[in-house]
Amino acid sequence: MSVINIEHTETTPKVIFNKEKGVFIIEGKTLPENVNQFYEPLFDWLNNYVNNPNDETILEIKLEYINTASSKAIFSVFLKLEKIIENGGKAKIKWYYADDDEDMKDVGEEYADVIKVPFEHIEFESED
Repeated sequence: MSVINIEHTETTPKVIFNKEKGVFIIEGKTLPENVNQFYEPLFDWLNNYVNNPNDETILEIKLEYINTASSKAIFSVFLKLEKIIENGGKAKIKWYYADDDEDMKDVGEEYADVIKVPFEHIEFESED
């Protein structure tokens, strides 16, 4: 499988999906002008990945900001991981949030309540 490696911008997150190295990261801000245009290639990649996943899939999410449209797209990404589990595989989400960012902490907790993928909440010290 090809590697997805997208550098972050002011409105889009850094994304790395590398099956060979087992690295799956979404990091930064996600408020793209066209959410479907940004996330559609990620969904396509994940649809292929779900058919032949690694022994364990760990998705690391470290967002500074997420708008409503992007939150729906991220939820769709999580549903792909849920499908891996439904097919007998292993998947986990590591949700990183700054110690001074209650909003991102709450968003992660809300996702964890509705998605059937193990969630690990990881607080880190803010750089501010």
